[in-house]
Amino acid sequence: MSVLVRGGSGRLCAAAREVIPCLWSGKCFSSGREPAENQVTPMLRHLVYKIKATGPITVAEYMKEVLTNPAKGYYVHRDMLGEKGDFITSPEISQIFGELLGIWFISEWMATGKNAAFQLVELGPGKGTLAGDILRVFSQLGSVLKTCDISIHMVEVSEKLSEIQALTLTEEKIPLERNAGSSVYMKGVTKSGIPISWYRDLHDVPKGYSFYLAHEFFDVLPVHKFQKTPQGWREVFIDIDPQVSDKLRFVLAPCVTPAEVFIQRDEIRDHVEVCPEAGVIIQELSQRIALTGGAALIADYGHDGTKTDTFRGFCGHKLHDVLTAPGTADLTADVDFSYLRRMAEGQVASLGPIKQQTFLKNMGIDVRLKVLLDKSDEPARQQLLQGYDMLMNPKKMGERFNFFALLPHQRLHGRSHPMNTCQSKPSVSPVAGFGELAWR
Repeated sequence: MSVLVRGGSGRLCAAAREVIPCLWSGKCFSSGREPAENQVTPMLRHLVYKIKATGPITVAEYMKEVLTNPAKGYYVHRDMLGEKGDFITSPEISQIFGELLGIWFISEWMATGKNAAFQLVELGPGKGTLAGDILRVFSQLGSVLKTCDISIHMVEVSEKLSEIQALTLTEEKIPLERNAGSSVYMKGVTKSGIPISWYRDLHDVPKGYSFYLAHEFFDVLPVHKFQKTPQGWREVFIDIDPQVSDKLRFVLAPCVTPAEVFIQRDEIRDHVEVCPEAGVIIQELSQRIALTGGAALIADYGHDGTKTDTFRGFCGHKLHDVLTAPGTADLTADVDFSYLRRMAEGQVASLGPIKQQTFLKNMGIDVRLKVLLDKSDEPARQQLLQGYDMLMNPKKMGERFNFFALLPHQRLHGRSHPMNTCQSKPSVSPVAGFGELAWR
């Protein structure tokens, strides 16, 4: 199936205002904690005005407004990462995580013939911590990469985060070039002397032999939610509670909506979440990899087409009701890797999803941990062990996060493909991290 649209599902029929109130409980809609007294935020006022003017909105439109609205969006002007933020990610927990991902990219570069140049493209780079750890590995293995021309490309919509990334990666020893009206809105040079650029959209990143990284990126893309009813599939919308003027509620559309086209005909679940925007991005990545080579590594919360309702909010490292005080909490939904696989089929091969615990063990996390422990004092040793436990413990991140890769078909099957004059012959070797996992 080809994804032709990005984002919303269009307007409802004229009867859209005559919605059917949802009858299911919070057990089905995991919106987090029971809401406290509703806080009337600027985003809530904006959404109330919007719904009054145009009718109930899809969950996808709600997520897009709450997270990326240029004036009031959660991601646009906030620093939400770290202990003082609303959530913490693997790179902030342990340096080993980013180091092993750096090894993965070098491994794939070597396995595919040591191309004379490559772009490292990160989607949603957070604070730049992950890219920093990867670049440190590149520097440490400079003898291996000395003949390779590397450039870094960051896809980031948040002005606040892009400034933090720039400080982390460049320390601004060389002044940054800024051009708000350009597709490349910021340029600089990393601490190790590698050129780095910032973009708001993947489409603006130059095409070429590239390695793409998306860590906790796809889980915040807008999802459409659907509930199976006796009348067929009905999309879940968000409306104003008729009993409380400044409170939102879930409702069901009274008729079929355009986004229903994304539901599989043989779907057996009674509630599904679909992310067309993820499909668009996967198809763009697949086209680029098929055309110019490289690979994409995706790490995220997710499932292989088995879960139902995963839409939830986080604020202050705790679950938060998704409809309460919008704009003050992160919104997320688990990635459906089976959908990503379908979107990539025919263009590239895919591997995974594989549990983070398995991927990192295959990448040699135990060996790297031992090396660092042998060099560390007691406080640092305790921090390393705590970080290792957080990353690997099945009850923490070990089984909640998954790794998924997109690779050219010839990478797995050994078919010949064009090489430039500076490229050595590629070998059909196992893909690091995925071990003996069978590909589809």
